[in-house]
Amino acid sequence: MNNNNHPVRTYSNASSLRINMGLGQQSHHPYHGGGGDIEEGLGYTHTLMYGRYTKDLGEFAKDEARKLKLLEKRRKQEDKQRNKELLGKQTTRVKRISSWIWRHTLARLGEDWVFLALLGIIMALLSFIMDRGIAVCTNARIWLYRDLTSQPFIQYIAWVSLPVCLILFSAGFVHLIAPQSIGSGIPEMKTILRGVQLKEYLTFKTLVAKVIGLTATLGSGMPLGKEGPFVHIASIVAQLLSKLVTSFQGIYENESRNSEMLAAACAVGVGACFAAPVGGVLFSIEVTTTYFAVRNYWRGFFAAVCGATVFRLLAVWFQNADTVRALFLTNFTTEFPFDPQELFVFALIGFVCGLGGASYVWVHRRYVLFMRSNKRMNKFLQKNRFLYPGFLALLVSSISFPLGTGQFLAGELSTHEQVTQLFSNFTWSRDDLTVEQAAVVTNWMTGYTSVFSNLVIYTLFTFMFSIIASTIPVPSGMFIPVFKIGAGFGRLVGEFMAVTFPHGVRYGGRLSPIMPGGYAVVGAAAFSGSVTHTVSVAVIIFEMTGQITHVVPVMIAVLVANAVAALLQPSIYDSIILIKKLPYLPDLLPSSSGMYSIFVEDFMVREVKYIWHGISYQKLKEVLKINKTLRSLPLVDSPDNMILLGSVQRYELIKMIEKHIGREKRMDVAQKWQKEAEQRAHEEEQVAAAAKVEEQLKMRRPSRFEVLPAPDILSLRQIANDEMLPPKKRAETMNSSLAPRKSILKKTNSFNLKTYAPTSASPHSPSLTPYTTITGNSEFRIRSAFEAIFKKSTTLQDVQPDPETGSITISPAASNNEVQVQRAPSTPGISKKVQLPRERVIDMSHEDQKKWEMEEMMKPIDLEKAQVHIDPSPFQLVERTSILKVHSLFSMVGINHAYVTKIGRLVGVVGLKELRKAIEDINSNSFVPPNRDEVEDLDAKPTVEKPLLSPTSIGGSDKAVDMTITSMDSALSNSDNCSDIEMESISKSIEKTPSLPLETTTID
Repeated sequence: MNNNNHPVRTYSNASSLRINMGLGQQSHHPYHGGGGDIEEGLGYTHTLMYGRYTKDLGEFAKDEARKLKLLEKRRKQEDKQRNKELLGKQTTRVKRISSWIWRHTLARLGEDWVFLALLGIIMALLSFIMDRGIAVCTNARIWLYRDLTSQPFIQYIAWVSLPVCLILFSAGFVHLIAPQSIGSGIPEMKTILRGVQLKEYLTFKTLVAKVIGLTATLGSGMPLGKEGPFVHIASIVAQLLSKLVTSFQGIYENESRNSEMLAAACAVGVGACFAAPVGGVLFSIEVTTTYFAVRNYWRGFFAAVCGATVFRLLAVWFQNADTVRALFLTNFTTEFPFDPQELFVFALIGFVCGLGGASYVWVHRRYVLFMRSNKRMNKFLQKNRFLYPGFLALLVSSISFPLGTGQFLAGELSTHEQVTQLFSNFTWSRDDLTVEQAAVVTNWMTGYTSVFSNLVIYTLFTFMFSIIASTIPVPSGMFIPVFKIGAGFGRLVGEFMAVTFPHGVRYGGRLSPIMPGGYAVVGAAAFSGSVTHTVSVAVIIFEMTGQITHVVPVMIAVLVANAVAALLQPSIYDSIILIKKLPYLPDLLPSSSGMYSIFVEDFMVREVKYIWHGISYQKLKEVLKINKTLRSLPLVDSPDNMILLGSVQRYELIKMIEKHIGREKRMDVAQKWQKEAEQRAHEEEQVAAAAKVEEQLKMRRPSRFEVLPAPDILSLRQIANDEMLPPKKRAETMNSSLAPRKSILKKTNSFNLKTYAPTSASPHSPSLTPYTTITGNSEFRIRSAFEAIFKKSTTLQDVQPDPETGSITISPAASNNEVQVQRAPSTPGISKKVQLPRERVIDMSHEDQKKWEMEEMMKPIDLEKAQVHIDPSPFQLVERTSILKVHSLFSMVGINHAYVTKIGRLVGVVGLKELRKAIEDINSNSFVPPNRDEVEDLDAKPTVEKPLLSPTSIGGSDKAVDMTITSMDSALSNSDNCSDIEMESISKSIEKTPSLPLETTTID
């Protein structure tokens, strides 16, 4: 491109008033100063004699400033969109001070220790505060019920109104703030720890919605728990703390540490929920990870111990507890807790709980799928979002009403009181009960039902309605409901054994009494273990009860229950993953026959998007626009050879494009163009001046006389007279001689400029002294004065009209950088003060920017010169790698995708999606491998350059090179916030390039 015709526009920086006298629109150099454009801009009209200006100077300046503001606004929008994901965080003074304090204090103790201790303390505080909030809601409900004893109907209204209101509030709150907070949280954390990023799942607003929504949900008395949501809450807190510590330049800048801290957070969630640090660590490992790094073991234990300790200490400080105790304290006999013959009964409990846990998972999945399959009802409930949770809350509250069916369910008790009484160490069915024991039994029997009937009703009610309540769109967990189901079933078996063997079981000449509370503990561990497919619930039970007397029965029952449930159904968390279709990698079944006969070439993606050495910026831009979900692109040597050289991150590529056509480089090029234009104009003027002088010399007659300088006789005489004066008179005379002489020229109406002291005078205009008098007869000087005012001044103030003449008066202000401009405005008496920047910014015109970007985008890319970071060893597989090895690699390493090569040539790529689909098909015996002969024939054909885009996009790509690359993913299609002028430009661009979709157009 020839740079001779590039106009360079000069205007001021952001947020200040830009005034341009139309010089940027001239066909010649903008600094040549032609006055015709000013006259045209001011609306000059020729009249019979003098002519007149029809446009007010102030209005003209406003119009020009408005145009420049619009242009600058569009430029800023482009730069903002392009730099949206490329700008780093600005380092502030506060952050630097905090970083220094952190490095020299807590960081010296070890950043891991401080981080984990802080995580445990925060989770303990959250757990304690939420428990207090839940207790307040529950106590308010009980208080309303008991205070209105004389009016049963009012009691019913008070009993059901509070739960309905709390559930409706929770459903509406989480829907508005963060729908990601709905549900348990463990299935999603299992997916995140697998390496999949779920959108906005670990954000602060999700934390707020989860905490408040869970408190309201559990305060309503619904049969739901808080363990799963607490795992989610702890993970969010860990993520936010990692971001905070990262700002201190700590070890958490490494993203690989993120999964380690999230794994520790899962352990803290369980530990702070049940005050069970050891069981919490083991449980989090079992339910969230497939392969666990032992180096992270201590992190989970340390954080969980901090959380559990603070959680129980808070109970001592604020709840008047005697000391640090277990959550559901038991007092079983330690000398002879159970008879060896009872182990068979405990194993039988495990077997039944295994069947019950599998049926629980199956019924839950079938109910959810049934609700989804009914399209009409599903559509109706989506339109009436509060109808379903309100109806279920009303139904459950009505059933648990103590004066109705709730008397068979211990409906007047809270969850903590129910579990504590189920674990009580005495037989409910005996007659010789103390007053305290009789008060406990009163909650589990009525005048016309026994303890056994109530326990059966309680277990079935919790079984069914915990499944139904878990489908309400609110934060909720499922561990406590299944825990209560197992405890109720175990207590039922224990009471049956106590009735069957009232004196106990005889073994070795000794009678050991039956303890129904021990059976309740075994049943709770077995049923919760069968639903979650974990063995660590046994350890959680020991920590929750504070006793380890039934360690053997609990372990036997849990193992039997897990074995039975694993053969029938997946765990409740895996079932939810299947229901939600989360991108989690399933396991290969041992009976799968295709583990060794199916290879990666059978299910890989063959149409690979790639880049190569020498690719143009425009083609790279098109690849990034169309493949917005790709985080990295493979790099090959050429489209013909396809030899894999490495991979480049998407961020690096967009950063390279930004550096190539960004604002900084554009400014440098514009400045270069300006200097070249000024130098050419200066050279042309010198040539023209030399030619003019030469022409004048030729036309001048030669003089016959030579004029020589001679001393002034008068001055010599004056000097002689001064030397004859006395010294004092001589000094006065010398001072008076130095004073300036009074001018004999007639003064004219003029104004003084005290604003312009140029560092380098322009070659196209006369130099201006600090005081330059501009008369009304010199058109050139008027133009120079306006240029000085509107381009060089920094402050326009005291805008007032001349009351007599109404003319424009410019007078010097207090400082050298200010000018007072007075004119006749449309509204007299209104003064306006405008601050202009001191620094001029030189930029291209809008049309030249497009042309320059078009030329730059067509250039080939030199990756070495661009200093792009290339990963020389991305994960890659050979085409004959079995699916078993691929599954092991993806599971252990935690990668998301891997490239497939054949003798070094890139032939495909495989990701989690393709591998998961293949494993699901193999497990269901529906996988059909492609015909390898046809594939080999296709590979044997001569290779040609593979199309990176669709044919329509390629056809219109050259016409759309003036489109500007924006941010990585979302901003590439961002055209929702355009103004009317920008939308008009978009429509014109689409008319020129009909093959491009609208979403790929970014206006300047």
